[in-house]
Amino acid sequence: MSRKSPMSNAWRKLKTNRWAMVSLVIIVFLFLVAIFAPILTPYNYAAQNYESVLKAPSLAHPFGTDNFGRDVLSRVIYGSRYTMFIGFGCITAAAVIGVTLGLIAAYFPKFDNIIMRVVDIVIGMPTMTLLMCIIAVLGVSITNMVIALCVTFIPNFARVTRAQALTVKNQEFIEAAVAIGANDRRILLKHILPNSLAPIIVEYSLSTGNLVLWSASLSFIGMGVQPPIPEWGLMISAGRGYLRSAWFLAIIPGLAIILLTFVLNYLGDGLRDALDPRLNK
Repeated sequence: MSRKSPMSNAWRKLKTNRWAMVSLVIIVFLFLVAIFAPILTPYNYAAQNYESVLKAPSLAHPFGTDNFGRDVLSRVIYGSRYTMFIGFGCITAAAVIGVTLGLIAAYFPKFDNIIMRVVDIVIGMPTMTLLMCIIAVLGVSITNMVIALCVTFIPNFARVTRAQALTVKNQEFIEAAVAIGANDRRILLKHILPNSLAPIIVEYSLSTGNLVLWSASLSFIGMGVQPPIPEWGLMISAGRGYLRSAWFLAIIPGLAIILLTFVLNYLGDGLRDALDPRLNK
């Protein structure tokens, strides 16, 4: 009988977690909404109509209209592109760089102290302070916000990867690979990295939710996405002045952020349980 791989066992266990699977379906759905946003939006998200300013939700405008008469549903749908792509794009870039640094620190002792001391310095700074300092130096733009978010989340992946890689590095199969003459690149990519993926995947899922919140926070205070782009955090900032007369302007994009971060964290918890070797039996 063929033995199933650890990932196959993890997927089998994940499928038994109902809420984790529901979260995965919602995340896939939001990705599809972001990809096909130009087709799904009932109106042009930037089209202004001063005859329909601050209209309450109705059949014509299910989420109402804003202070410029723009359809809020169209802006929420189109805004998912920026929230999703910034969130997953930043965390993917941070993961690639952080995992690389973590592997180097674990496998090459002469680089370990240098890399980890820099990581400790970055982690020791308050997240919002670090983000604001980087953006203040580079300037306010989407590109610079992405750079700031990547720099902030790289240390998390570096520490997780290093810790797991150090454990794998001391296993007998790594010693066997060295004994038969495998080079460093092959050992890192073919042996250490695949056996270190479980905590990295969990960190990826959980950190994505945090990154989405920080991205929305930066846009909310004017240091991220700039008007008239319909990013969810920016929409909350624009709608906060109308909470009494047009509550939907801030509440609806806020609920969208809550939903996304909730399902990302729930999926992360499910992945953590599924990838725990002590539970995969």
